Amino acid sequence: MNRIERLAGRLEEPLLVTNLVNVRYLTGLESSNAAVLVDPAGDATLYTDFRYAEAASAIDGVAFERTPRQVLNALAELLSGRRIAVEARHLALADADALRTGGVDVVATTGVVEGLRAVKEPGELELLRRAASISDQVYTELAQLPFVGRTEAELQWWLEQAWHDVGADGPGFDAIVAFGENGARPHAHVRDLPIPADTLVIVDAGCAVEGYRSDCTRTFFTGAPDGRLRELYDLCLEGQLAGLAAVAPGAHGRDVDAASRVAIEAAGMGELYGHGLGHGVGLDIHEEPSLRPESTSVLETGNVVTVEPGIYLAGDVGVRIEDMVVVTDDGCERLTTVTKDPVQVA
Repeated sequence: MNRIERLAGRLEEPLLVTNLVNVRYLTGLESSNAAVLVDPAGDATLYTDFRYAEAASAIDGVAFERTPRQVLNALAELLSGRRIAVEARHLALADADALRTGGVDVVATTGVVEGLRAVKEPGELELLRRAASISDQVYTELAQLPFVGRTEAELQWWLEQAWHDVGADGPGFDAIVAFGENGARPHAHVRDLPIPADTLVIVDAGCAVEGYRSDCTRTFFTGAPDGRLRELYDLCLEGQLAGLAAVAPGAHGRDVDAASRVAIEAAGMGELYGHGLGHGVGLDIHEEPSLRPESTSVLETGNVVTVEPGIYLAGDVGVRIEDMVVVTDDGCERLTTVTKDPVQVA
């Protein structure tokens, strides 16, 4: 059963898919302007403009209809008088209004295609394994570089080039390189400041392989990994290992998250771990399922998630350790290599 047939089996009325990542997932078309309509019978029509017409018309299993550049305005006329479900999280209010004005009975839905994407197929897992393996290789090479005296921006640029050098399509997202107080900001912006000795440097980076992403974070020591900084690292690692041990089919995302917090909260640092434990990874760097205190996700075999606790001391330092895993029938398989010992760099 192909993806469109699997989606059709979940539908009660036709679904207009406008999220471009979801369009790519269902049809294989990578574009900046497209939509696909899937009905419960399994029929699908792909709509896009002249720029993508040749590629769209060659796709098996879907009908193709060329539209003007304003696809949603054209669909307002083409679908007039019909009841159509839409992706409420991805359809702009102006586009929804255009459909309604054109006579389309719009029904809001959320997460239908994302639910399919959350369970990876064997081919998707192979691409994710390749991306994770490349991450391991690049991090190994990164650890051989001198950090002290280089700026965060310089190391970010090194990573940008390294992904291409080892066979990835490029970065999966903008890498974070952050030392000291900047590392205490979970989504730090890189600076043109030289990295000093005797600090912690968080590097959060990943690559893309045929659209599928890797996501991995390491905390490096520019000095001896001992004392207070080592204690912070070991505490974060303890939380990560507990989170990894809790990943299994049937586990609730909120419970996996909670497992990662026990040691950190016992050390009186619970408030310094302010984000969720992890998220799904695939064609998007953040997708379903989620591992967060408020998560409603239940893990299934074939989910790929990150496990990434962090401890952030504002104005001082931060620690984060992140790895990717795939949920298996009896637990999880680690896609990136879990590094238990601190990484010391010059």
